[in-house]
Amino acid sequence: MTIRSHSRAAQVAYQDLLRLHLDESASALIGSIEQRTRNGRIYLYDKFRIGTEMKSRYLGEGTPELVARLERAAALKAGAEERRATMARLARVLRAEGFTGTDRETGSLLLAFARAGVFRLGGTLVGTAAYALYQGELGVRFDAEELAQTGDIDFASFERLSVALGDRVEEEPGDILQALKFDPVPGLADRQVWKWRQSRGQAMVEFLTPAFGDERVKPLPALGISAQALNYLNFLIAEPIPAVALYRSGVLVQIPRPERFAIHKLIVADRRRDGPDRAKARKDRGQAAFLIELLAADRPDDLADAYRNALGRGPRWRQRIEASLSRMPATAEILRDLG
Repeated sequence: MTIRSHSRAAQVAYQDLLRLHLDESASALIGSIEQRTRNGRIYLYDKFRIGTEMKSRYLGEGTPELVARLERAAALKAGAEERRATMARLARVLRAEGFTGTDRETGSLLLAFARAGVFRLGGTLVGTAAYALYQGELGVRFDAEELAQTGDIDFASFERLSVALGDRVEEEPGDILQALKFDPVPGLADRQVWKWRQSRGQAMVEFLTPAFGDERVKPLPALGISAQALNYLNFLIAEPIPAVALYRSGVLVQIPRPERFAIHKLIVADRRRDGPDRAKARKDRGQAAFLIELLAADRPDDLADAYRNALGRGPRWRQRIEASLSRMPATAEILRDLG
């Protein structure tokens, strides 16, 4: 397959836009920074007073990058007007350079979710909507056929993280979806709602969470929503990365690491190989093949680490991956050559 890159100017513009969105997020700091430690990891909160009550707003895991941004919060707040003008200009540059924008319906949904705190509180965009955003992270052009939407917009989050954060979205996703003309689709067994169908179209929004055996519906308290648990999903959404969806001046979201996305697609394709999802399985293999070829050239160490990680998780993981690779000889050879 032919891999076409965006221009150097477009790649720089995207990285600048992403940096400015991260600065914009940090500039929203209201009070003082509070650190909480869980399982050896540091999580940061914005601690402030409203009247006589103290509030804590989750900011993210305490990475050096986030800490450095929060230390500059006052300066970032002062530069808000200039920063937003630059963000609008960079978005125009990306469109002129041929970046694929997010359609209006998906963009308005992502923007509403971002404003409510869905991504800040651990929500991760997955599926084809996330795959499309690798054009910025990897600096690559996608054909329209590669980005053809299945009609699904999927979000995933860890149940344990959602419980542990002690924070909650400012507006519940269910209320946002109803305002955007989506209707809830209750589950057959317990009537818990984890997916929503657009009343005037075919779009479907689904909420997912990792399963470790039993694939049942679980609550995600921080997001105010229920989610369908799926095995193998924990591998996909571990250590997600920030990305910008090109809608208006950009929307800051969270997506899986591309190397994990690629390997996970091999697993998912095997789960879908029979029955009505056969066409989706072909698309899964196509996305995996594209990313693996690209990453083997540009980020071979990251790809090799993800591949070894998945293979090391047990025989069922290896069987799924090997079953998909048996249909993808060129991709299998690339992975073998990683060493």
